[in-house]
Amino acid sequence: MSAHAWTDLPSQLESAIPEVNDIADKDGQLKAFTTTNAIDSATTWGVKSHGSDSAVLCTVKRGSADLRTGSSKDALFCLVAQPEQWQEFFKQTPVAPYQSFWGMFGMNIKQEGISVEGDEQAFATWTQVWRRVLELLHDALVGETPAETEPERDDDAIVGRYAYITAPVWGRCKCFYEQSGTGSQEILFLHTAGSDSRQYHGVMNDERMLEKCHMTAIDLPAHGRSFPYEGYWPGNHTNTEDSYVGFIAAAIKKLGLKNAIVCGASMAGQVCLAVATRNKEVGAMGTIPMQGCDYLTMERQWHDRSPHTNQALYNPEWIYGMMSPTAPMVNRQLVWHMYSAQAYGIFHGDLDFYFGGWDGRDRMKDIDTKSCPVYMLTGEYDWSNTPAMSQATCDKIPGGKHMAMKGLGHFPATENPKVFVDYLLEAIDHIQKTHER
Repeated sequence: MSAHAWTDLPSQLESAIPEVNDIADKDGQLKAFTTTNAIDSATTWGVKSHGSDSAVLCTVKRGSADLRTGSSKDALFCLVAQPEQWQEFFKQTPVAPYQSFWGMFGMNIKQEGISVEGDEQAFATWTQVWRRVLELLHDALVGETPAETEPERDDDAIVGRYAYITAPVWGRCKCFYEQSGTGSQEILFLHTAGSDSRQYHGVMNDERMLEKCHMTAIDLPAHGRSFPYEGYWPGNHTNTEDSYVGFIAAAIKKLGLKNAIVCGASMAGQVCLAVATRNKEVGAMGTIPMQGCDYLTMERQWHDRSPHTNQALYNPEWIYGMMSPTAPMVNRQLVWHMYSAQAYGIFHGDLDFYFGGWDGRDRMKDIDTKSCPVYMLTGEYDWSNTPAMSQATCDKIPGGKHMAMKGLGHFPATENPKVFVDYLLEAIDHIQKTHER
Protein backbone atom coordinates (compact mmCIF):
# COMPACT_ATOMS: atom_id res chain seq x y z
CA MET A 1 0.00 0.00 0.00
CA SER A 2 1.37 3.43 -0.94
CA ALA A 3 1.80 6.14 1.65
CA HIS A 4 -0.60 8.32 -0.35
CA ALA A 5 -3.48 6.11 0.80
CA TRP A 6 -2.80 7.31 4.36
CA THR A 7 -3.59 10.91 3.43
CA ASP A 8 -7.15 10.19 4.57
CA LEU A 9 -6.31 8.58 7.91
CA PRO A 10 -9.91 7.64 8.87
CA SER A 11 -10.27 5.56 5.69
CA GLN A 12 -7.27 3.45 6.79
CA LEU A 13 -8.45 3.07 10.39
CA GLU A 14 -12.23 2.77 10.00
CA SER A 15 -12.15 -1.04 10.10
CA ALA A 16 -10.44 -0.91 13.51
CA ILE A 17 -12.74 1.69 15.11
CA PRO A 18 -15.65 -0.68 16.02
CA GLU A 19 -13.22 -3.12 17.63
CA VAL A 20 -11.54 -0.36 19.62
CA ASN A 21 -14.91 0.95 20.80
CA ASP A 22 -15.78 -2.53 22.00
CA ILE A 23 -12.37 -3.02 23.67
CA ALA A 24 -12.42 0.45 25.26
CA ASP A 25 -15.20 -0.57 27.62
CA LYS A 26 -13.11 -3.50 28.88
CA ASP A 27 -9.51 -2.24 28.67
CA GLY A 28 -8.17 -2.03 32.21
CA GLN A 29 -5.61 0.68 31.47
CA LEU A 30 -7.99 2.98 29.63
CA LYS A 31 -10.66 2.51 32.29
CA ALA A 32 -8.12 3.38 34.99
CA PHE A 33 -7.18 6.59 33.15
CA THR A 34 -10.79 7.72 32.60
CA THR A 35 -12.57 6.57 35.75
CA THR A 36 -12.41 9.64 37.98
CA ASN A 37 -15.00 12.14 39.16
CA ALA A 38 -12.62 14.89 38.08
CA ILE A 39 -13.85 14.27 34.51
CA ASP A 40 -17.10 16.22 34.66
CA SER A 41 -17.56 17.01 30.97
CA ALA A 42 -16.77 15.42 27.61
CA THR A 43 -13.54 16.20 25.75
CA THR A 44 -12.97 15.39 22.08
CA TRP A 45 -9.54 15.11 20.51
CA GLY A 46 -8.42 13.76 17.15
CA VAL A 47 -5.79 12.10 14.99
CA LYS A 48 -5.25 13.05 11.35
CA SER A 49 -2.79 13.25 8.49
CA HIS A 50 -1.01 16.49 7.67
CA GLY A 51 -2.98 18.64 5.22
CA SER A 52 -6.30 16.86 5.80
CA ASP A 53 -9.31 17.88 7.90
CA SER A 54 -10.60 14.32 8.04
CA ALA A 55 -9.85 12.83 11.45
CA VAL A 56 -10.48 9.96 13.80
CA LEU A 57 -12.12 11.60 16.78
CA CYS A 58 -12.15 10.31 20.35
CA THR A 59 -14.61 11.64 22.89
CA VAL A 60 -13.58 11.01 26.48
CA LYS A 61 -16.15 10.96 29.26
CA ARG A 62 -15.99 9.70 32.80
CA GLY A 63 -15.18 6.00 32.52
CA SER A 64 -15.35 5.79 28.73
CA ALA A 65 -13.80 6.71 25.39
CA ASP A 66 -15.70 6.56 22.10
CA LEU A 67 -14.18 6.74 18.60
CA ARG A 68 -15.75 7.95 15.35
CA THR A 69 -14.69 9.69 12.14
CA GLY A 70 -15.33 13.37 11.55
CA SER A 71 -13.81 16.79 11.07
CA SER A 72 -10.70 17.89 12.93
CA LYS A 73 -12.50 21.17 13.56
CA ASP A 74 -14.57 19.33 16.17
CA ALA A 75 -11.47 18.40 18.19
CA LEU A 76 -9.94 20.35 21.06
CA PHE A 77 -6.55 19.21 19.77
CA CYS A 78 -5.27 16.90 17.01
CA LEU A 79 -2.20 14.70 16.70
CA VAL A 80 -0.86 15.32 13.20
CA ALA A 81 1.70 13.43 11.12
CA GLN A 82 2.58 12.92 7.47
CA PRO A 83 0.78 10.02 5.73
CA GLU A 84 4.02 8.06 5.39
CA GLN A 85 4.72 8.55 9.11
CA TRP A 86 1.34 7.14 10.13
CA GLN A 87 1.98 4.24 7.76
CA GLU A 88 5.19 3.46 9.67
CA PHE A 89 3.45 3.82 13.04
CA PHE A 90 0.75 1.34 12.05
CA LYS A 91 3.14 -1.50 11.23
CA GLN A 92 3.00 -4.47 13.56
CA THR A 93 6.58 -3.91 14.75
CA PRO A 94 7.47 -0.29 14.02
CA VAL A 95 11.06 0.80 13.54
CA ALA A 96 12.45 3.70 15.55
CA PRO A 97 11.18 6.35 16.11
CA TYR A 98 7.70 5.29 14.98
CA GLN A 99 6.96 3.18 18.07
CA SER A 100 5.12 6.15 19.60
CA PHE A 101 3.74 9.55 18.70
CA TRP A 102 6.23 11.04 21.16
CA GLY A 103 9.01 9.39 19.16
CA MET A 104 7.62 10.82 15.95
CA PHE A 105 7.10 14.24 17.56
CA GLY A 106 10.71 14.02 18.63
CA MET A 107 11.16 17.15 20.76
CA ASN A 108 14.88 17.58 20.02
CA ILE A 109 14.88 15.60 16.75
CA LYS A 110 12.17 17.20 14.64
CA GLN A 111 10.43 15.56 11.71
CA GLU A 112 8.63 17.75 9.21
CA GLY A 113 4.85 17.52 9.25
CA ILE A 114 4.43 16.23 12.82
CA SER A 115 2.65 18.59 15.16
CA VAL A 116 -0.06 19.10 17.71
CA GLU A 117 -2.81 21.36 16.43
CA GLY A 118 -5.07 23.12 18.89
CA ASP A 119 -4.94 23.28 22.68
CA GLU A 120 -1.44 22.21 23.75
CA GLN A 121 -2.36 22.20 27.43
CA ALA A 122 -5.19 19.76 26.72
CA PHE A 123 -2.71 17.64 24.73
CA ALA A 124 -0.53 17.41 27.87
CA THR A 125 -3.52 16.81 30.16
CA TRP A 126 -4.81 13.88 28.12
CA THR A 127 -1.48 12.35 27.06
CA GLN A 128 -2.14 9.09 28.92
CA VAL A 129 -5.51 8.66 27.16
CA TRP A 130 -4.41 9.45 23.60
CA ARG A 131 -1.37 7.19 24.01
CA ARG A 132 -3.51 4.24 25.08
CA VAL A 133 -6.12 4.84 22.38
CA LEU A 134 -3.40 4.92 19.70
CA GLU A 135 -2.09 1.61 21.05
CA LEU A 136 -5.56 0.07 20.83
CA LEU A 137 -5.99 1.35 17.27
CA HIS A 138 -2.60 -0.07 16.31
CA ASP A 139 -3.34 -3.49 17.81
CA ALA A 140 -6.83 -3.67 16.31
CA LEU A 141 -5.54 -2.80 12.84
CA VAL A 142 -2.33 -4.84 12.55
CA GLY A 143 -2.10 -6.92 15.74
CA GLU A 144 -0.06 -6.48 18.89
CA THR A 145 3.67 -5.99 18.53
CA PRO A 146 5.32 -9.30 19.54
CA ALA A 147 7.01 -8.65 22.86
CA GLU A 148 9.42 -10.73 24.89
CA THR A 149 8.65 -11.96 28.41
CA GLU A 150 10.54 -11.34 31.62
CA PRO A 151 11.51 -14.49 33.55
CA GLU A 152 9.98 -14.67 37.02
CA ARG A 153 12.20 -15.05 40.07
CA ASP A 154 11.44 -16.49 43.49
CA ASP A 155 14.46 -15.00 45.21
CA ASP A 156 16.33 -11.71 45.18
CA ALA A 157 20.03 -11.06 45.73
CA ILE A 158 19.81 -7.32 46.37
CA VAL A 159 20.37 -5.74 49.80
CA GLY A 160 19.60 -2.06 50.42
CA ARG A 161 21.14 0.34 52.94
CA TYR A 162 21.46 4.03 53.76
CA ALA A 163 24.60 6.13 54.06
CA TYR A 164 25.17 9.81 54.83
CA ILE A 165 27.08 11.33 51.93
CA THR A 166 28.42 14.88 51.85
CA ALA A 167 29.14 16.20 48.38
CA PRO A 168 29.91 19.55 46.72
CA VAL A 169 26.88 21.70 45.83
CA TRP A 170 24.19 19.36 47.20
CA GLY A 171 25.79 19.07 50.64
CA ARG A 172 24.87 16.37 53.14
CA CYS A 173 22.20 13.79 52.31
CA LYS A 174 20.94 10.47 53.63
CA CYS A 175 21.24 8.36 50.47
CA PHE A 176 19.83 4.96 49.64
CA TYR A 177 21.97 2.41 47.83
CA GLU A 178 21.66 -1.26 46.91
CA GLN A 179 24.27 -3.94 46.37
CA SER A 180 24.51 -7.49 45.04
CA GLY A 181 27.06 -9.90 43.61
CA THR A 182 30.16 -11.69 44.81
CA GLY A 183 32.45 -10.95 41.87
CA SER A 184 35.72 -9.03 42.02
CA GLN A 185 34.77 -6.22 39.64
CA GLU A 186 33.16 -3.21 41.31
CA ILE A 187 30.55 -1.44 39.20
CA LEU A 188 28.43 1.59 40.15
CA PHE A 189 25.10 1.98 38.38
CA LEU A 190 23.53 5.43 37.99
CA HIS A 191 19.86 5.93 37.13
CA THR A 192 18.28 8.18 34.51
CA ALA A 193 16.84 11.66 35.03
CA GLY A 194 13.83 11.75 37.32
CA SER A 195 14.03 8.11 38.38
CA ASP A 196 15.87 5.83 40.82
CA SER A 197 18.07 2.76 41.03
CA ARG A 198 15.24 0.23 40.85
CA GLN A 199 15.99 0.46 37.13
CA TYR A 200 18.87 -1.98 37.68
CA HIS A 201 17.11 -4.73 39.65
CA GLY A 202 17.00 -7.07 36.66
CA VAL A 203 20.71 -6.62 35.99
CA MET A 204 21.62 -6.93 39.68
CA ASN A 205 19.83 -10.28 39.85
CA ASP A 206 21.32 -11.68 36.64
CA GLU A 207 23.39 -14.78 37.44
CA ARG A 208 26.18 -13.77 35.07
CA MET A 209 26.54 -10.37 36.71
CA LEU A 210 26.26 -11.78 40.24
CA GLU A 211 29.26 -14.00 39.54
CA LYS A 212 31.40 -11.44 37.75
CA CYS A 213 30.74 -8.22 39.66
CA HIS A 214 30.03 -6.60 42.99
CA MET A 215 27.27 -4.21 41.98
CA THR A 216 26.15 -0.97 43.61
CA ALA A 217 23.22 1.20 42.52
CA ILE A 218 22.45 4.47 44.28
CA ASP A 219 19.52 6.88 44.32
CA LEU A 220 20.70 10.46 43.83
CA PRO A 221 19.83 12.92 46.61
CA ALA A 222 16.08 13.74 46.62
CA HIS A 223 15.42 10.87 44.19
CA GLY A 224 13.62 7.61 44.86
CA ARG A 225 14.29 6.44 48.39
CA SER A 226 17.04 8.98 49.17
CA PHE A 227 16.21 11.92 51.40
CA PRO A 228 16.21 15.58 50.27
CA TYR A 229 19.58 17.34 50.38
CA GLU A 230 20.61 20.54 52.14
CA GLY A 231 18.91 23.62 50.72
CA TYR A 232 16.31 21.58 48.84
CA TRP A 233 12.79 22.91 48.40
CA PRO A 234 10.15 21.05 46.37
CA GLY A 235 10.54 22.35 42.84
CA ASN A 236 13.98 23.99 43.15
CA HIS A 237 16.11 20.96 42.22
CA THR A 238 18.68 21.35 39.48
CA ASN A 239 21.57 19.22 38.29
CA THR A 240 24.92 20.44 37.00
CA GLU A 241 28.17 18.81 35.99
CA ASP A 242 29.88 19.89 39.22
CA SER A 243 27.10 18.68 41.52
CA TYR A 244 26.80 15.38 39.66
CA VAL A 245 30.49 14.50 39.32
CA GLY A 246 31.10 15.70 42.86
CA PHE A 247 28.40 13.41 44.23
CA ILE A 248 29.71 10.38 42.31
CA ALA A 249 33.22 10.95 43.64
CA ALA A 250 31.89 11.34 47.20
CA ALA A 251 29.73 8.21 46.91
CA ILE A 252 32.60 6.07 45.60
CA LYS A 253 34.79 7.24 48.49
CA LYS A 254 32.08 6.81 51.14
CA LEU A 255 31.11 3.32 49.99
CA GLY A 256 34.72 2.21 49.52
CA LEU A 257 34.34 1.16 45.88
CA LYS A 258 37.82 0.31 44.62
CA ASN A 259 38.53 0.39 40.87
CA ALA A 260 34.85 0.79 40.10
CA ILE A 261 33.41 1.02 36.61
CA VAL A 262 30.79 3.79 36.44
CA CYS A 263 27.77 2.95 34.28
CA GLY A 264 24.62 4.93 33.61
CA ALA A 265 22.04 5.91 31.00
CA SER A 266 20.58 9.18 29.71
CA MET A 267 21.79 12.01 31.96
CA ALA A 268 23.86 9.33 33.71
CA GLY A 269 25.31 8.44 30.31
CA GLN A 270 26.33 12.07 29.89
CA VAL A 271 27.91 12.16 33.35
CA CYS A 272 29.86 8.97 32.57
CA LEU A 273 31.54 11.00 29.84
CA ALA A 274 32.10 13.85 32.30
CA VAL A 275 33.66 11.37 34.75
CA ALA A 276 36.03 10.19 32.01
CA THR A 277 37.17 13.78 31.43
CA ARG A 278 37.60 14.43 35.18
CA ASN A 279 38.70 11.01 36.33
CA LYS A 280 41.50 12.31 38.54
CA GLU A 281 38.68 13.58 40.81
CA VAL A 282 36.69 10.34 40.69
CA GLY A 283 39.17 7.48 40.31
CA ALA A 284 36.97 5.25 38.14
CA MET A 285 38.45 2.21 36.41
CA GLY A 286 36.40 3.04 33.32
CA THR A 287 32.96 4.23 32.24
CA ILE A 288 30.05 2.77 30.30
CA PRO A 289 27.97 5.71 29.04
CA MET A 290 24.56 4.53 27.80
CA GLN A 291 22.26 6.73 25.76
CA GLY A 292 24.83 9.51 25.99
CA CYS A 293 26.70 12.00 23.83
CA ASP A 294 28.94 15.03 24.26
CA TYR A 295 26.14 17.61 23.89
CA LEU A 296 22.38 17.54 23.57
CA THR A 297 19.96 20.44 23.48
CA MET A 298 16.29 21.01 22.74
CA GLU A 299 13.51 23.51 23.09
CA ARG A 300 12.49 22.92 26.71
CA GLN A 301 8.85 22.38 27.67
CA TRP A 302 7.41 22.98 31.13
CA HIS A 303 4.63 20.41 31.38
CA ASP A 304 6.96 18.37 33.60
CA ARG A 305 7.09 21.27 36.08
CA SER A 306 3.77 23.01 35.78
CA PRO A 307 0.87 23.78 38.14
CA HIS A 308 -1.47 23.00 35.25
CA THR A 309 -0.25 19.49 34.46
CA ASN A 310 -0.23 16.32 36.57
CA GLN A 311 3.43 15.28 36.46
CA ALA A 312 2.54 11.84 37.84
CA LEU A 313 0.79 11.23 34.50
CA TYR A 314 2.69 13.45 32.08
CA ASN A 315 6.29 12.52 32.97
CA PRO A 316 5.91 8.75 32.59
CA GLU A 317 3.94 9.19 29.38
CA TRP A 318 6.61 11.42 27.86
CA ILE A 319 9.34 8.83 28.38
CA TYR A 320 7.18 5.74 27.75
CA GLY A 321 7.58 6.09 24.00
CA MET A 322 11.40 6.02 24.25
CA MET A 323 11.36 2.29 24.93
CA SER A 324 11.45 -0.64 22.58
CA PRO A 325 7.95 -1.94 21.71
CA THR A 326 9.33 -5.48 21.90
CA ALA A 327 10.50 -5.16 25.54
CA PRO A 328 8.55 -7.18 28.13
CA MET A 329 5.40 -5.29 29.11
CA VAL A 330 6.04 -5.75 32.82
CA ASN A 331 9.35 -3.89 32.46
CA ARG A 332 7.86 -1.04 30.45
CA GLN A 333 5.21 -0.68 33.12
CA LEU A 334 7.93 -0.58 35.77
CA VAL A 335 9.61 2.33 34.01
CA TRP A 336 6.23 4.12 33.83
CA HIS A 337 5.68 3.47 37.54
CA MET A 338 9.08 4.84 38.57
CA TYR A 339 8.59 8.02 36.56
CA SER A 340 5.18 8.53 38.13
CA ALA A 341 6.66 8.21 41.64
CA GLN A 342 9.23 11.02 41.83
CA ALA A 343 8.90 14.35 43.66
CA TYR A 344 7.77 17.58 42.02
CA GLY A 345 10.39 19.22 39.79
CA ILE A 346 13.00 16.45 40.09
CA PHE A 347 12.72 15.33 36.46
CA HIS A 348 12.80 18.85 35.07
CA GLY A 349 15.77 19.79 37.25
CA ASP A 350 17.72 16.74 36.11
CA LEU A 351 17.07 17.70 32.51
CA ASP A 352 18.85 21.00 33.18
CA PHE A 353 21.98 18.86 32.95
CA TYR A 354 20.88 16.45 30.22
CA PHE A 355 19.68 19.10 27.77
CA GLY A 356 22.42 21.68 27.38
CA GLY A 357 23.85 21.73 30.89
CA TRP A 358 26.41 19.12 29.89
CA ASP A 359 28.75 20.23 27.12
CA GLY A 360 31.80 18.06 26.52
CA ARG A 361 32.29 18.81 22.84
CA ASP A 362 35.77 20.26 23.32
CA ARG A 363 36.90 17.65 25.87
CA MET A 364 36.27 14.27 24.27
CA LYS A 365 39.63 14.34 22.51
CA ASP A 366 41.40 14.69 25.87
CA ILE A 367 39.99 11.53 27.49
CA ASP A 368 42.76 9.10 28.44
CA THR A 369 41.22 5.73 27.62
CA LYS A 370 44.23 3.89 28.99
CA SER A 371 43.56 5.04 32.53
CA CYS A 372 39.78 5.34 31.99
CA PRO A 373 38.48 3.24 29.07
CA VAL A 374 35.12 4.33 27.63
CA TYR A 375 32.67 1.87 26.09
CA MET A 376 29.41 3.51 24.95
CA LEU A 377 26.12 1.64 24.49
CA THR A 378 22.99 2.99 22.81
CA GLY A 379 19.57 1.41 22.32
CA GLU A 380 18.20 1.67 18.78
CA TYR A 381 14.71 2.79 19.84
CA ASP A 382 15.86 5.90 21.71
CA TRP A 383 14.64 9.02 19.92
CA SER A 384 16.19 11.28 22.59
CA ASN A 385 19.79 10.16 22.09
CA THR A 386 20.19 8.08 18.96
CA PRO A 387 22.98 5.59 18.19
CA ALA A 388 24.24 7.98 15.52
CA MET A 389 24.66 10.74 18.11
CA SER A 390 26.58 8.43 20.43
CA GLN A 391 28.78 7.18 17.59
CA ALA A 392 29.64 10.76 16.60
CA THR A 393 30.80 11.38 20.16
CA CYS A 394 32.73 8.11 20.33
CA ASP A 395 34.58 9.04 17.14
CA LYS A 396 36.11 11.98 19.04
CA ILE A 397 37.42 9.81 21.89
CA PRO A 398 40.85 8.24 21.20
CA GLY A 399 40.42 4.54 21.84
CA GLY A 400 36.70 4.89 22.62
CA LYS A 401 34.25 2.12 21.75
CA HIS A 402 30.54 2.22 20.89
CA MET A 403 27.91 -0.42 20.25
CA ALA A 404 24.31 0.09 19.14
CA MET A 405 21.95 -2.28 20.97
CA LYS A 406 19.26 -4.07 18.99
CA GLY A 407 15.76 -4.29 20.44
CA LEU A 408 16.45 -1.80 23.25
CA GLY A 409 15.56 1.82 23.87
CA HIS A 410 16.35 4.65 26.29
CA PHE A 411 16.21 2.42 29.40
CA PRO A 412 18.11 -0.70 28.29
CA ALA A 413 18.92 -2.07 31.75
CA THR A 414 15.24 -2.02 32.72
CA GLU A 415 13.52 -2.77 29.42
CA ASN A 416 15.12 -6.15 28.82
CA PRO A 417 17.86 -7.03 31.32
CA LYS A 418 18.73 -10.46 29.87
CA VAL A 419 19.39 -8.92 26.44
CA PHE A 420 21.16 -5.89 27.87
CA VAL A 421 23.56 -7.92 30.02
CA ASP A 422 25.09 -9.47 26.89
CA TYR A 423 26.18 -6.00 25.79
CA LEU A 424 27.17 -4.96 29.30
CA LEU A 425 29.50 -7.93 29.78
CA GLU A 426 31.26 -7.12 26.52
CA ALA A 427 31.80 -3.56 27.71
CA ILE A 428 33.13 -4.70 31.10
CA ASP A 429 35.52 -7.14 29.43
CA HIS A 430 36.85 -4.40 27.19
CA ILE A 431 37.50 -2.10 30.14
CA GLN A 432 39.24 -4.83 32.12
CA LYS A 433 41.50 -5.71 29.18
CA THR A 434 42.46 -2.15 28.22
CA HIS A 435 42.69 -0.40 31.60
CA GLU A 436 46.28 0.30 32.63
CA ARG A 437 46.68 0.17 36.39
